Amino acid sequence: MIDRSLRWLARAASVVRRVIGVPDYDCYLAHMQHHHPELPPMSRERFIRTQLEARFEKPGARCC
Repeated sequence: MIDRSLRWLARAASVVRRVIGVPDYDCYLAHMQHHHPELPPMSRERFIRTQLEARFEKPGARCC
């Protein structure tokens, strides 16, 4: 029961992060390990910087 609650909470936190625009580094690491195990993952700092640059690269693409 506790394990199920923790998984639900982790999913809810991930959704909230996506809604407010916070990059999910743990999800990125899981993706890299599963799909690109031969490549070294970016550091957390570089990942966040890259995500923010991509987000604000095209300011006309946002609603606000």
